[in-house]
Amino acid sequence: MEFPKYDGNIHPDEWIKDFQKYDYYWRERYHLTCLEMAKSLVDSTIKIPTKIRDIEELRNALKEDISFTIFKNTNKRILQSLKYIPERKGGNTSKFISNFRKLCYNSEINDVEEQKKYLYNSLPIGHLYYISNIFYKKMKNVNSNNELIKKFEDIIVDEANLITNESVVALKHVATGKYLSSIKNLRYETGNNLIFVGSSDPVPNSLWKVKFDNEFATYTNSSIKLQHINSWQFLGINNGYKSPSNNHTEVSCKYSPNDIYWSENWKFNHSKLANHQGYLKSNDIINLSIENRYYNNKVEFLRSHDIQFTIENNTYQEVVCHNERLGGNDEWCIELIKQA
Repeated sequence: MEFPKYDGNIHPDEWIKDFQKYDYYWRERYHLTCLEMAKSLVDSTIKIPTKIRDIEELRNALKEDISFTIFKNTNKRILQSLKYIPERKGGNTSKFISNFRKLCYNSEINDVEEQKKYLYNSLPIGHLYYISNIFYKKMKNVNSNNELIKKFEDIIVDEANLITNESVVALKHVATGKYLSSIKNLRYETGNNLIFVGSSDPVPNSLWKVKFDNEFATYTNSSIKLQHINSWQFLGINNGYKSPSNNHTEVSCKYSPNDIYWSENWKFNHSKLANHQGYLKSNDIINLSIENRYYNNKVEFLRSHDIQFTIENNTYQEVVCHNERLGGNDEWCIELIKQA
């Protein structure tokens, strides 16, 4: 069996621990004690005292050599440059954590507060906007490496549920369990693409790409656009058109960036928690509102109800905008299909 020499490119503790596993083998095969065999496998460039009496003295001698200082400093520099890549962008959290812990071990960075700083600095800039607000709150009372990693995993799991810019989502009408949908080239009499709630499952006609200015959408100051995947048109309201069956505002899909009466920027608020702050997440129950430019930017809310209408001999459940009192028909569950 070939056992690697100690040349300063492994932590002495790890090398000795692995070496000691073969104590019986050294005695039977080479008729040498574990210490004698270990000393013989220390690279000749590393000078150790000739009178070393036991493994612990060998361990200390290896740590006192300049090669160990270089080894620690090299690992610390690698740790400083280490960057976390989210799984949605091709990263592997398990491998990242394994690498992070190994680098801390090799650098002999055992202080948890120092480990927190390195872990925080590994986050990509785009994540700092979100995570900086919660990282140190979650880490405040952490006092062990295991707990540090557990809290980091909690943050990553939470982040995986965030609605990010250009994610694909579905909007389920809470009262009926049906999804907000559109069909390419199926139009109202006004000429705009039809909007309705249809399938009880998120089928291709009920998938939307959500767009906003930052990587994450906040409840306090974000507006979103919803682009229908199949037609690439945007959800909105236009020119004071009325819904097919009543006097509410027609909701449609359209691509009309230069129409002064077309609105496609939706505000959202949590339907269950007043003054809710934080970030838009999958399975949040929300109300969606929009300003009607045709009526002096009057705020109206997205609603579905039991009223149906017929187009081309097919019946659809209506979706409208209104400025009445909010109720159960105005609640939508936003579901993350694919994070961008």
